[in-house]
Amino acid sequence: MKKYFAQLRPLERRLAIGVLVVLVLVLNYVFIWPHFSDWGSLSRRGEDAQRKLKLYQATIAQQPTYEAQVKSLQSAGEFVAPEDQSVNMMRTIQSQSAQSGVAIINTSRQMTRTNDAFFVEQIQNIVVLANDRQLVDFLYKLGSGASAIRVRDLELQPDAPRQNLNANIRLVASYQKNAAPANLKPATAKAK
Repeated sequence: MKKYFAQLRPLERRLAIGVLVVLVLVLNYVFIWPHFSDWGSLSRRGEDAQRKLKLYQATIAQQPTYEAQVKSLQSAGEFVAPEDQSVNMMRTIQSQSAQSGVAIINTSRQMTRTNDAFFVEQIQNIVVLANDRQLVDFLYKLGSGASAIRVRDLELQPDAPRQNLNANIRLVASYQKNAAPANLKPATAKAK
């Protein structure tokens, strides 16, 4: 290449170098200059990855704390056997309504929802007739204490003589899922 370049006249040398410089500039313009911003985005992605890594490591370091919280939540509250959950919920609702003086007019069939990893939800729709003090007392007593019953929906209307409230209430009770008494150990198979 050096020998070929030495044979050229000075004007041809200048022209060859000019063409080479233009070719390098065109290649830079097409292939390199559009990617100058890539360095900044690559730096941002690296910083984001470092932040995520620190966050994940901090969360992993807190694993014993989370496990202790899960165990405490699993052991919290009273254990109600799955076959007794619907009966327990209705018994609680009826006893609170009797204490508060609320008349249960109608009940619907209970529904069970199990989308949560730790709890089973029993859903019960009831229609009650009561004055405002009785209704507030009934709902307050259902939510307080050891019962895990809460109100999800509440529709209020006056009754025909306009002396009491007719309430359509959707109650939800949360019970522990797969909870077993701690003193039971799994059976082991005997070797023959």
